[in-house]
Order: sequence, then structure tokens, then C-alpha cells
Amino acid sequence: MVLQYKLKKEKRWKKYSGKDKLKLSVSKYDFRLLNESKTKILVDKTNYEKVMKRFRQIEFFKRR
Repeated sequence: MVLQYKLKKEKRWKKYSGKDKLKLSVSKYDFRLLNESKTKILVDKTNYEKVMKRFRQIEFFKRR
């Protein structure tokens, strides 16, 4: 899965490399989750907590 982010006022999505790399707080950004080939959006534009919750759910069921 690929996690992407962008500032709320920007248009271009960037690959997420970690919370410590962000210049501003997480609440200033939009996040989304894509499949590995970037063809399907798993979680559309929303906040960090919702994206990470869904990410953990997918990882949990992948390993069952």
C-alpha cells in the first residue's frame, strides 16, 4: 500500500515518508491510501487518523 499526503491548499500528492519529515502538524495535511500499483484508491482524501486506522485494518486481515 502507498500512503500519500498533501497540504490542504495544494493539488499535488507526495509519497509519505514519515511524521518526522513533515514541516507542519499532521492536521494541516490531507492523506490518502492507494494500492501498491497506485491504480485503486483504498481511502480517499481524509485526515491522518482515519487513514491509519484503515491501514491497520487492512494489514491485520492480510496476515490472518
